[in-house]
Amino acid sequence: MTSAFLYAAARTPFGRFGGALAEIRPDDLAATALRGVLNKAPGLDPAAIGDVYWGCANQAGEDNRNVGRMAVLLAGLPVTVPASTINRLCGSSLDAAMMASRTIESGDAAVVVAGGVESMTRAPWVLPKPSRAFPPGDVTAVSTTLGWRLVNEGMPREWTVSLGEANEMLGEKFAISRQRQDEFAARSHRLAGAAWTAGFYDDLVVAVPGVDLTRDEGIRPGSTPEKLAGLKPSFRLGGTITAGNASPLNDGASALLLGSEAAAQAIGSAPLARIAGRGTSAVEPPMFGYAPVEAADRALTRAGITWADVAAVELNEAFAVQSLACVDAWGIDPGIVNAKGGAIALGHPLGASGARILGTLAGRLRESGDRYGVAAICIGVGQALAVVLENLL
Repeated sequence: MTSAFLYAAARTPFGRFGGALAEIRPDDLAATALRGVLNKAPGLDPAAIGDVYWGCANQAGEDNRNVGRMAVLLAGLPVTVPASTINRLCGSSLDAAMMASRTIESGDAAVVVAGGVESMTRAPWVLPKPSRAFPPGDVTAVSTTLGWRLVNEGMPREWTVSLGEANEMLGEKFAISRQRQDEFAARSHRLAGAAWTAGFYDDLVVAVPGVDLTRDEGIRPGSTPEKLAGLKPSFRLGGTITAGNASPLNDGASALLLGSEAAAQAIGSAPLARIAGRGTSAVEPPMFGYAPVEAADRALTRAGITWADVAAVELNEAFAVQSLACVDAWGIDPGIVNAKGGAIALGHPLGASGARILGTLAGRLRESGDRYGVAAICIGVGQALAVVLENLL
């Protein structure tokens, strides 16, 4: 077994729901990210790419019919480059990266691209297909943007609560206050704004053709806990979760270039980091926000290290409350978590977020010179993924 390495990362700016990227198809967003990451390896013959694994959570509209393969074709890669689309909801592109690393480790391919895309703006409304022509009753159109849809009646009702209600329950379980959530959210915006100003994202983010968007659209550097405290609860009367301390709906795409150590010559650069450990976990569906706790612990065990060795954490901020619950459970310094801002500020286009946090983590380790970092993400319906990176620079 050989090791798998991360060579490059690129992503589009993340647009707000109905914002600057609203007119861009998800397959075009995917192609932009794919071209962006390959532009970082200009000496690489695209025909040498053994496979492409692409994440997407929706796949009900323009992202249907294997959007990963569509991205390969739209990006102008050789038709001989294969691709598969992965759906593990919010974890789709991190799952794609994990699959890519296993492919490399097994020797099935030397160079693999992983990534993901989501246009939550362009997610369609759908109608259930009737079992017979011209049903006599009414049919309800269902939005595919987020959450459960066309729910199977066999599912226990307590499992199918909204994502927001599930996290209200999580906040109650761990007694996480509204004040802590608002402070965490304001920090996300402040750090994201500072990172952009300092140029951290300049090398990670590639422009979308025809769109005047140079940075993530949802960042509000002026956010404060006091301002966020004025927002009304979104899911429960008297609740703690608001539009300000939860991730928004977004559009965007992310891509990663992975390869074996021997692939460095073909790629034309040294690798940034080694995939040192992977972890997957599952819990009861309403507690999905807490699932990264076990996933990250498993990834650390497989990497042969402990939390004491970890200098940087990228934890996808689906909600401030679940992020705080995970950080509390790990017992780590909150200062090492999302030091360049998180999804509450940067955005959470579902299928793109996993690759986004892995690319950001590699960038943070490169900047600091620290050795180990963890990327972790919670996933609706009770799952989570985590990856440990070992810095090589």
